[in-house]
Amino acid sequence: MPVNADDWSAMARRTRLFARFLKLVDKGIEEVGDLSAHRAERPRLQSSAIGRRIFGAVADGVVTDELEIDGRRAVVHRPAESVGPLPVVVSYHGGGWVQGNPEQSQWLTSQVAARVGAIVVSPVYRLAPEHPFPAATDDAWSALTWVAEHAVELGGDPDRLAVMGDSAGGNLAAVTALRARDEGGPALRAQVLVYPAVEMYDTYPSEVRLADAPVLTSANMRAFVRLYLGDQYGTESPTASPLRAASLAGLPPAFVLTAQLDPLLDNGARYRDALEAAGTSVRYVEYPGAIHGFMSLPGVVPVAATALDDVVETLRELL
Repeated sequence: MPVNADDWSAMARRTRLFARFLKLVDKGIEEVGDLSAHRAERPRLQSSAIGRRIFGAVADGVVTDELEIDGRRAVVHRPAESVGPLPVVVSYHGGGWVQGNPEQSQWLTSQVAARVGAIVVSPVYRLAPEHPFPAATDDAWSALTWVAEHAVELGGDPDRLAVMGDSAGGNLAAVTALRARDEGGPALRAQVLVYPAVEMYDTYPSEVRLADAPVLTSANMRAFVRLYLGDQYGTESPTASPLRAASLAGLPPAFVLTAQLDPLLDNGARYRDALEAAGTSVRYVEYPGAIHGFMSLPGVVPVAATALDDVVETLRELL
């Protein structure tokens, strides 16, 4: 995907400005003392004028609702005008398993709903350290199975299901795909893994090279993992690190998206390699000039629009 010099310059300038802004409004998770107060800042930023420009808005022509899954909130985006039943995508937000909410991904999820013609369900899941591993994985799994069981009621097609997620949410999407294979369904047609965290412990070259990158640093990564795993730090379970699964065969086709300037880059690249080695169909794209979290930052990283096109194309093909 060629990028000319002017595009590179614009992306670099936006990234630098955003990194400076981020340092003014946000602390690294390893520096946070009051986690509850820290979490409360994100919705305020999202709803502010600058936040709306950074995170993007809900797509036109989409209806947004909420429902409850096992007592937890889920945000639902669907086309305002559609002829059902529609394919259904369960999408998990990022945030290091410690923070975040479905609204931070609403640009991506609502655009998928509008352009794919799908129902996109974005569930809340319990956060660490109050609810350490495997709480988030169990909530992600229960959300998928609930959606599969109630797809018809939602106006969806239970035979056209996919999972999607970014960062920690990409981890949860990969884990639910593994569980669906190993626990007898639901049958999935696709997994969209956006800069996924698939390995808890190993340090890969991209993390060393980009240790102080914007949005996510090596220190952040290590703190998130410690908070998430808690007393189970050291577990080699594939429900923590899907890259450690005994086999990645028999999984639904995957689309793995990575960012060139992301310390998690090699997580995604190695998962691609492992999927391919197991015979699982995988599409892989590394987006030049992109930083971690870029699919939630369309106002900062213009290449997010290109990545969205690729996600839409993949889901249209597979669903």
